[in-house]
Amino acid sequence: MLDRLTARLATVALRLPPPRARRVTLTRDIPLRVRDGVTLRADHHAPDLAGAPTVLIRTPYGRGGPMRLLGRLVAERGHHVVIQSCRGTGGSDGVFDPLVHERDDGLDTLDWLRRQPWWSGAFGMFGASYQGFVQWALAADAPDELRAMVAVVTASGTRDSTYAGESFALDTVLTWAELLQAQTVPWLARQWELKRGQPRLAAALAHLPLAEADRVATGVTVPFFQQWLRHHTPEADYWRTRVFSDRITDVRAPVALVGGWHDIFLPAQLRDYAALRAAGARPRLTVGPWTHGSAGLFVAALREGLAHLDEHLAGRSSHRPAPVRVHVGGSGWRDLPDWPPPHTPTRWYLRAGGDLSTAPPVPSPPARFWYDPADPTPSLGGPLLVAQRAGPVDNRPVEARSDVLTWTSAPLPEPVEAVGPVHAEIHVRSELSHLDVFVRLCDVDRRGRSWNVCDGLVRVTPGRFPSCEGVARVPVELWPVAHRFASGHRLRVQVSGGAHPRYARNPGTGEPLGASVTLRAGWREILHGPEHPSLVVLPVLRPDAQLPPS
Repeated sequence: MLDRLTARLATVALRLPPPRARRVTLTRDIPLRVRDGVTLRADHHAPDLAGAPTVLIRTPYGRGGPMRLLGRLVAERGHHVVIQSCRGTGGSDGVFDPLVHERDDGLDTLDWLRRQPWWSGAFGMFGASYQGFVQWALAADAPDELRAMVAVVTASGTRDSTYAGESFALDTVLTWAELLQAQTVPWLARQWELKRGQPRLAAALAHLPLAEADRVATGVTVPFFQQWLRHHTPEADYWRTRVFSDRITDVRAPVALVGGWHDIFLPAQLRDYAALRAAGARPRLTVGPWTHGSAGLFVAALREGLAHLDEHLAGRSSHRPAPVRVHVGGSGWRDLPDWPPPHTPTRWYLRAGGDLSTAPPVPSPPARFWYDPADPTPSLGGPLLVAQRAGPVDNRPVEARSDVLTWTSAPLPEPVEAVGPVHAEIHVRSELSHLDVFVRLCDVDRRGRSWNVCDGLVRVTPGRFPSCEGVARVPVELWPVAHRFASGHRLRVQVSGGAHPRYARNPGTGEPLGASVTLRAGWREILHGPEHPSLVVLPVLRPDAQLPPS
């Protein structure tokens, strides 16, 4: 009765389509023995509808609470819903080792589904973050029975997001390790830790060496955290069986991708979209003003996911006018035929005196700053795992630091709408051969508040980028963007030596990632004259490609 009442309230609050099933029966803790003898546990939400298709959700985050509500809501719309706990989590036996067993466990689960009396011969998959990784692990090997996928803030490959710019996404990885470990402690103890502001996690993010940070945060050694510290180089064999992007072109099921402009996996998710399009598929893409765990993302993912499942599992027509829908910051939602839309790459040059302009640079001395990893430049907002700290924030506190350089445009005489990929080229000279280059684009409003729009970081090692007379040209891929800079606003570009703890600080020594404890400070010079033009390239919509509101 309580589940039914909660689902009714959620249906009204979330403006979901009305239920099709009058009754949903929940069967809990169903055992499923997989090929290596491990027993996994699942819950089955069964609607009272003959011939209903199945939706599979595999998760390491438990089957109660929000997941139980999700199962009920999807089942009420006419689908059998099976929510299975990944091995080593939520009552399933075995040891959780991220991404290792998801393909085989997924195939064994599919084989079990085929033997159920309610199986209709068609199924879809749904889920966010890790629940999306397990979809990609199975998708290429699933036969025609797989009719739909809903992949929310996730990607087919996790390595590039873990080592963005060949740095290390410390905040994301360590926070996730702590979250998984917290599922094993009593509920009251967890609430007390959250109320205290997670002091152990905060201490761990600041701790060196990183190989001890998991024990500081959780009290135990986390095997996958240790492995991710050791196997961080691009050629590491460790990741070859843990990413699924090399088989994305084998996926035949229609895919709906839902992401956020401030989500940690957005660049990789848009690469998935591009790969599917190149293979001739027509994926559905929605990108909104969301962070990884924001409430708005959950609502949009549920609505988009239900519509996609209805269309491809139940044959109901979709009312969506275009395959791509994006939210343009400062403007609203737009419908597009594809991503990215036609645009003009427009260069904004870093110039003398902190000026940012489309006019070519003039001869000028370089700008300098001192980066000290013992007092690392802090990260502020942006794509983070924890929604409460992520997204756009006023960057003036970090811009006031002496280790952050800024270049700001004149007030815009008319709006500038940038929709598409963003990249920078920064010419840098450094005392040290090991360093990071962090670039952030901000929108400065009429009150002088500097709101982050997108950013990116690249780790520089000896010989990685071409250099001449000690000057290296460092390309930096920023997060993709859909943003309207209003007239009277100004563009601002930040350049600094890091964003800690979002990215692990660069100690400046070249020591191994997990073992480094020695910290070396040094000067950086950002060159921005005609011979070394540092710049940011924005995808400005062409006049003939202005997008009407959706």
